[in-house]
Amino acid sequence: MKKCLTLLLAAGLVFSAASSASAIDFKAQGEWLVGFAGGQGNFVDKTRTAENGKKKADSSDRFTASQRVRLQLDAVASESLSGTVFFEIGDQTWGSGGTYGKGSGGAMGADGVSVEVKRAYIDWMVPDTDLKVRMGIQGIQAPSFVLKRAQSFGDDVAGIALSYQFNEYVGATAFWARPYNDNFSGYNKNSNKSYNKSYMDNIDLGGLFIPLTFDGVKITPWGMLAGIGPNADRVGEDYFAGSDSDVWGTSIGKFRQGMLPAFGVVGSDGRTVHDIKLSEYGTAWWAGVTGDITYWDPFRVAFDFTAGGVSYDESRLNRAGWMAALLVEYKFDWGTPGIVGWYASGDDDDLGNGSERLPTLSTGMSDNDLSHFAFDGNPYIAREGTLGNSMAGTWGVGLRVKDFSFVEDLKHTFRINYIGGTNDHEILKKLNRATGTWVAPNQGGVGVENMYLTDLDSALEIGLYNEYKMYDNFKIALDANYVALFLDDGHKTWKYSAMNGKSRDVRDAWNVNVSFVYEF
Repeated sequence: MKKCLTLLLAAGLVFSAASSASAIDFKAQGEWLVGFAGGQGNFVDKTRTAENGKKKADSSDRFTASQRVRLQLDAVASESLSGTVFFEIGDQTWGSGGTYGKGSGGAMGADGVSVEVKRAYIDWMVPDTDLKVRMGIQGIQAPSFVLKRAQSFGDDVAGIALSYQFNEYVGATAFWARPYNDNFSGYNKNSNKSYNKSYMDNIDLGGLFIPLTFDGVKITPWGMLAGIGPNADRVGEDYFAGSDSDVWGTSIGKFRQGMLPAFGVVGSDGRTVHDIKLSEYGTAWWAGVTGDITYWDPFRVAFDFTAGGVSYDESRLNRAGWMAALLVEYKFDWGTPGIVGWYASGDDDDLGNGSERLPTLSTGMSDNDLSHFAFDGNPYIAREGTLGNSMAGTWGVGLRVKDFSFVEDLKHTFRINYIGGTNDHEILKKLNRATGTWVAPNQGGVGVENMYLTDLDSALEIGLYNEYKMYDNFKIALDANYVALFLDDGHKTWKYSAMNGKSRDVRDAWNVNVSFVYEF
């Protein structure tokens, strides 16, 4: 009898679990991508060494084959409750086994550690309200109608977002995110003692977006505020070891590039960020407005304006700037031609007053809609961002003809952009006097998240994107781009630098990328 009761109870539990499981609707969507690219994505062939010799700078292959898989799984209980996990396998370069023994899975044998959890969150609604809540690792980005991705912040990040639609005209999204925390391992007074592990090393970011929608007009004012712990960019170097210590660390590259003064130099005496020990929280802010006007359809006008700043208890580390962009286009039956222009503030020539460039916390999801090669814009695996991921310190005008087509299922987008710098060229001479060396425009590193173009430098980008829809879920994309770089030599701006306007070391960059994309 006991055995029968036990069996009946077990059967009941099984059927109860099956009934419960059947109430969950599992949905899957994803993207399989295989791409082949040929070209050179570096403007430098060789760089000068300290011994006045030359060293090859670009060792990347002229031809690469790569692949990537993205898979999103949604567990939907109802309209009010669901959970999402988003995996990515890759980017995997064919033939490459990765570095440091981890293995990307691209070499023979294929086994590798290459699965990433890009996002993992739950969506739920507060009962008897229209308030939507998203909690977990998710994609958050500042809004932009011109660029598609704003230049201040956009990335996968852990946090909580609240969204509410007040009526058909007004909505709001508020969020809190924690980009960095508990990455600081503490300072060491000697080899066997450490302290202050994880102390004041967090960055907390809050934001409010207010989308307004009217007849033919969309406008979104927005703002963000962040608190930056003094140890947020430190990785536990030995501050008490002497001049060789790297107080600011090196592992959190995105933060260092977009939130500090150019090249890390903060004084005419050659003092750098590595010589400064912060003790208080810093403050960063961004505010902007973006609009999309289709009221005069087929005319469309879009605009962006963003301002922002970051301040520390050492004022020479401060950074503040702004950027504005405008797009005007007209939609024909055969395509949509348009003109675009932007301007972003640049550094002045004072090494002791911080930076005048727009700070960027991260542009990891930039996908710049105006540029597929000079900036980070290609949605697939390709060489891109030859000038950088950020448009800070640049201005430009461009012509774009979007989605024109002469053959069914085949469309094209043509772009041409003239890009200039807004950084004062005199700052380079002062950097030379302060440090005894000449920097290169593509040197990168602290405070430089893109090629450092001065007000005497420019570049020309030409690109043609082609997309053929072979099946409903399968397309082939061919993206060809060319960027010519023009560095000033008349004022000796880059004299003795690793890139010189008269040197054969400087070359143009180009790329041809073919992508095979299966989406479902």
